[in-house]
Amino acid sequence: MRGKGKSGFSEAGVRRLREVLARHVESGRIPGLLALVSRGEETHVEAIGTMRHDGGAPMRRDTIFRMASTSKPVAVAGAMVLLDECRLRLDDPIDRWLPELADRRVLKRADGPLDDTVPARRPITVRDLLTSTFGLGLDMTAKDAPMMGALFERGVYGQEDGWLLPASEPDEWMRRLGTLPLMYQPGERWQYNLSNDVLGVLVARVTGQSFEDFLRERIFDPLGMKDTGFHVPADKIDRLPPLYAPDPQTGEFKVEDEAEGGHHSRPPAFQSGGGGLDSTVDDYHAYFRMLLNGGMHGTQRILSRPAVELMTTNRLTPEQQAAIQAWARNVVHLSHGLGQHGGWGFGMTVRTCRGDYAPIGQFGWDGGTGTTTYADPDNQLVGILLTQTGMSTPDSARAIHDFWTTLYQAIDD
Repeated sequence: MRGKGKSGFSEAGVRRLREVLARHVESGRIPGLLALVSRGEETHVEAIGTMRHDGGAPMRRDTIFRMASTSKPVAVAGAMVLLDECRLRLDDPIDRWLPELADRRVLKRADGPLDDTVPARRPITVRDLLTSTFGLGLDMTAKDAPMMGALFERGVYGQEDGWLLPASEPDEWMRRLGTLPLMYQPGERWQYNLSNDVLGVLVARVTGQSFEDFLRERIFDPLGMKDTGFHVPADKIDRLPPLYAPDPQTGEFKVEDEAEGGHHSRPPAFQSGGGGLDSTVDDYHAYFRMLLNGGMHGTQRILSRPAVELMTTNRLTPEQQAAIQAWARNVVHLSHGLGQHGGWGFGMTVRTCRGDYAPIGQFGWDGGTGTTTYADPDNQLVGILLTQTGMSTPDSARAIHDFWTTLYQAIDD
C-alpha cells in the first residue's frame, strides 16, 4: 500500500491534540471522550473526562460506545466476505434472497404520492445495495416527502419511544419495506442508511446465520474485536456510558439512552448494519488497520485486497456525488465539512476532493452519537474519536472537526 515507511507523530503535535480535546471537555459541553490515533507502528490513546455528565467514573480505554452510523464501514465487511467467496456477485439481482424487493414500483416523482408509480426498469442488484443506490433511503433533502413519513408510519424506522433503529424482526421488517415503492430507479441516486440495513438481512439469508453470528465468525473474532456486537452484555454494561442529547437552547444534558435498561443493554430484534454496533477504540483500530493493510491482519487474510480496494474507492458518478453533498449540508454533524467529501465506496465515504486538512483517498464515516472513524492510505493513518454526546447540538461536531485538524498537524515527516 502507499505510504509505507512513514514515521509517526511529533510530540508537540500529540500534546496539542490532547490540549484541544481537553478544552472541549473542560467547556462542560461534552462529559468525556476517547481518541485513538495511529500511524505505522505508533499509537496514542487519550481518555479525557467522565462517563457521566455529573462526574463519577472516568473515561477508560476500554469504554464501549454506541457507534451509530460508524457501524456502516464495519458491517459492510460481511457482504464483502460473501463476494470474495462467490456466494454473492456484484450484479446479481437480489430477488432470490429478498423476494420482498422483487418487481418494484418506483415513484414518478420522489416527493410525489405513494400510489403514483411506474415499474422499475430493472431488478435491484447487490451492487445497488453496496453503493446505497437501490432506490430508497433516508433523504434529508426531502424531509416532507410522503415517503419519508411512510417509512416511520409503516414501522420501517422508529420505535414507540422515538428510537430510530428498526424495532421488528428482519422478516417482518422486510415485509413492511416491501409494501413501499422506491423513490428512484435502482442504481440512479445515492440515498442514506436503508441499504445498509437491507444488506444485513441479505447476509443473514445467504449464510443461514444471524448477521451478528456471521460477522463475529468472519470479522470480529479473527480481528480480536472482543467488545464489538449489537448489544452490550450485562457483565460489560458498566463500561457503556449513557447517551446524552443536550438541549440545543440551554445545553442541559438529557439522557437519550441509559446504559442499564437502555436500548443497547439487550439483544435487538433487528441487527442494524446501518447504526446498531457497540464497540471500542481498539476494536475499531484493528478493523481499520486491516483495511489499510489490504485485508491482512498479521499473517491472516480477512478480506481480499481487491475487496478492500472496491470498498475504499469512490463508486459514484458526479451527479450521485452531488446528492451526497446536498444531503450532508442538511445534517447537523456533517455540516462542518465532514461528510462532504464527494464520494462513496461500499458502506463508507471516500474523499475525492480536498476541502480541509485531510487528503484525497481518506475513507470512513461519522455517527450521530458523536463518533468519527477514518483511515488515510497516503499517511498510513487511523483516527478515531468517540463521545457519548449525540449530534443534536454542534458541540460534538466541533470537537470532531478540531480532532482532525490537530491530528493532521501532528504528522511528523
